[in-house]
Amino acid sequence: MRSLLDILLDELREKAEMPAQASLYHLSSLGAEDVARVREVWPGLPVELRRRLITCLVELAEADFEVDFGALFRLGLEDEDAQVRTAAVEGLWEDEDVRLVPLLVARLREDEAVAVRAAAAMSLGRFILLGELEKIRPGPHAMAYEALLTTCQTVDEHVEVRRRALESLAYVDNETVAGLIRQAYAAPEEKMRVSAVFAMGRSADTRWARQVQQELFSPNPELRYEAARACGELQLSEAVRDLEELADDADHEVQEAALWALGQIGGDKAREILEYYCLAEDEATRSAAEAALDELEFLHGDLSEFFTRLIREPDW
Repeated sequence: MRSLLDILLDELREKAEMPAQASLYHLSSLGAEDVARVREVWPGLPVELRRRLITCLVELAEADFEVDFGALFRLGLEDEDAQVRTAAVEGLWEDEDVRLVPLLVARLREDEAVAVRAAAAMSLGRFILLGELEKIRPGPHAMAYEALLTTCQTVDEHVEVRRRALESLAYVDNETVAGLIRQAYAAPEEKMRVSAVFAMGRSADTRWARQVQQELFSPNPELRYEAARACGELQLSEAVRDLEELADDADHEVQEAALWALGQIGGDKAREILEYYCLAEDEATRSAAEAALDELEFLHGDLSEFFTRLIREPDW
């Protein structure tokens, strides 16, 4: 009897059109023999169909943590189409299998598409973090670090790839990375400066407090957004007054970043500001303030009171 996977593959091969979404779940948790069957069919599908399939699988994986399309995403890394390769890298975002490191490093070093190299640089960041936390062996961590460092220092590499490499390196606490952040912050490309401020926050190093607070007043909303986030990550209590001003920023994403940061920093003044915005007329602002206040209570409040309220009011 033919398996449901075989029926799906025959349908894809014969009709060359998107199947019903429910049938895509047959591509989850594939064994080695199943992967081999998919590999035979995949390259012969029209490129637009491959793009739609891989994008749909990424969306399904984000919505349902029980599915595992890792085998398909690994197959997508070898696709001849750059959009498929980029989506495949994005689909592997939560995968902590260290065997991915050399595959991602190969995409970072060798792929002809800027989007794929940038996605690979971002994806390698989680292995940098895992290595810094000593949750993976030194070898994969070192491989990821060296590849990202080389990329960041390659002046003729596209700025989008270099900035994503810097963001991934920011987890590393050494003077080499600090120097790269400093250099990026002084770069003429504003996108590079945005990533430098992002990296300052991710570094958890308060040496960057002055630069981060300075960018809260940038005319560029991207810089204000990253600066607000960084203030929260660095827990800069001295930035609370400035963040109060940004909570009323013209840019809604900057507002939400400021509210989030106040929840991370905590303190009576931050609580007062968040309680005020919990009464906002705008639903998105109100929701952001409520979420930030919950986070403040969890991080800085009385945990026994927090859990008591959570039990009594499960929808809170």
